[in-house]
Amino acid sequence: MKKSLLYIGLCALALSTACNRDKDFLDVSPSNILQNDQLWNDEGLILSVLADLYDRYPDRQTDVNNSTIPSMVVQTIDNWGEFARFDEAFASENGQYWRHSAGDYPYVFPGMIVRGGAEVTYWDYAYIRELNIFIEKCGTSTKLKQEVKDRFIAEARYLRAVVYFEEVKRVGGVPLILQAMEYDYKNDPAYLQHPRAKESEIYDFVISEMDSVKKYVPASPVSKTRVTVGLALATKTRAALYAGSIAKHGAETPQVSLPGGEVGIPVSKANAYYTTALQAAQELIATGSYSLYKKNSDNVTQNFVSLFIDKGSNPEVIFAKDYKLQSGRVQPWTLWSQPRSNAEEQQGGRLNPSLNLVQSFELLDNTFAPLPINASGGDYIYYNDPMDLFANRDPRLAATVMLPGSEFKDKKVDIWAGYIKKDGSIVTGDNFGAKAKLEPNGPDVQVVGFDGPVNNLEFSAQSGFIIRKYMDPTVGSGRIGTQSEVWWIRYRYAEVLLNAAEAAFELGQAGVAAGYINEVRERAGFKIPLTAAQITFDRIVHERKVELAFEGHEFWDMKRWRLAHKVWNGAKTPLTTMPGSATAVSTRVFALWPYKVYDPGSANNGKYVFKQVLPGAVTSAHLFRLGNYYGFIGDDIRNNNPKIVKNPNQ
Repeated sequence: MKKSLLYIGLCALALSTACNRDKDFLDVSPSNILQNDQLWNDEGLILSVLADLYDRYPDRQTDVNNSTIPSMVVQTIDNWGEFARFDEAFASENGQYWRHSAGDYPYVFPGMIVRGGAEVTYWDYAYIRELNIFIEKCGTSTKLKQEVKDRFIAEARYLRAVVYFEEVKRVGGVPLILQAMEYDYKNDPAYLQHPRAKESEIYDFVISEMDSVKKYVPASPVSKTRVTVGLALATKTRAALYAGSIAKHGAETPQVSLPGGEVGIPVSKANAYYTTALQAAQELIATGSYSLYKKNSDNVTQNFVSLFIDKGSNPEVIFAKDYKLQSGRVQPWTLWSQPRSNAEEQQGGRLNPSLNLVQSFELLDNTFAPLPINASGGDYIYYNDPMDLFANRDPRLAATVMLPGSEFKDKKVDIWAGYIKKDGSIVTGDNFGAKAKLEPNGPDVQVVGFDGPVNNLEFSAQSGFIIRKYMDPTVGSGRIGTQSEVWWIRYRYAEVLLNAAEAAFELGQAGVAAGYINEVRERAGFKIPLTAAQITFDRIVHERKVELAFEGHEFWDMKRWRLAHKVWNGAKTPLTTMPGSATAVSTRVFALWPYKVYDPGSANNGKYVFKQVLPGAVTSAHLFRLGNYYGFIGDDIRNNNPKIVKNPNQ
């Protein structure tokens, strides 16, 4: 913790004492140190410590030893680049092109970045220790109301369980430490050394903690930033689903296991975990406390847009990280990736969703197909409006991605790559809104959009698309000095429904799974429900991919399903023509560039055609190795504790 649990500055508590006589000097209470009985019996002070613990929730860029170097990389609106880690998006910034040229990730990749030439994993026992201290010390309070004390302790237990959840996702089983350990300074620290628990034991701990936590936290869904019953259940279903899928699909990768169970979960445990996941989801659903967001149900695309930015009585949000300009807590998502054509400052264009993702959004008749850019004879298909290409697609597409011809802040984005002539030659430029001549003696005209795309021009829409989800339409959100108050949603109701659907499917309850998936799809705008027979593993994977895009789920889903090494297999394959297949190889980020037709006198003059493009910065194919499923446990950790066994392939 940045602030010690026992030391809070003078601004937290000012004690006014006077020393009237020399003999009383040593009896004066210090004015800048809080004694245990002061801190742990003052509800306000305890709450301030708890707020600091919440602020360290493990989905942010945290500091290592108070440095400015992040110790854990996560995908959030504070960290746009990580969304371009694999095939969801292209990173349109010179300093981020390495993401598309580094094909073979080092063994220690998952969830980490390079620090001083070595990778850093998430192994945060300092945070765990402080949570243990909080739980123990708060339990000693004699002046707090019992229900207040119980809630505070339950919240700290929730945070501790989440830390273990995030650790087990990255490295497998870790030492399970539930008391604050103290060194006795007798030169033998062996009693402080604990071996790694089994991977299943960490998941079991997280699940059981949620059962305890929910007894002491509010059932009301009003709070979106503190632990509630709904959050405990949502966390339980997610953790149990992860454990179940690792148990089932991990059987396909026996190389990724350890004989002691520190890595790998026996397949025999799969059904029990799936059952737990389904029951927890159904318990949350049955409370009636949450529902799918439908405030703009007459416009399903706008409804999905509003879901992520509406902070007023949002029935879908279970838990979020909030931002508020007045408190100095803002986030730069909109600043970083706003369209350059209407940017409030000369910033934007960084995160470009991939064609890989865009074509994954199916047609409204429940079928999958690549975007139709060429006729059967190979000629272009001509469109009056670039948006026509995306007609009759899942409405979530336009709510997730800014498409060519779509609008943001009441202005059309200007995405087109140039003019294409009758002979197939292209006239374009090398900068935003560049001008050139279409005829040798003609006037200079604009020949490329003010948003691009221009190959290798950073901040231009090099994939042909710009991110839409979480973008803030508020004036000032694209300015450096203001930025955005839009929150980051950690848990929402739609994920719970999809968790329930997956667990039910894995338990052979396809009809139940169809019901939950259809709820999500109906909100999205689909009119034809899926039948039980249509619920397949491919469908489960697909629905999470499009519903939860850019919410930090893709990597962990691919990892727990043991699909990562199949989909990101290092092969330089073309863009798949089977976007509904869970195992379709997707190792490079593809783009789709619109061109205006220049053919005076032709019926096609002024229309749009599209070309599939591989951006110039994409020079390698992503290779996810079996060893990448679990992170590297540092030599320093193992040197300090010889009981820690290495991960497989380390």
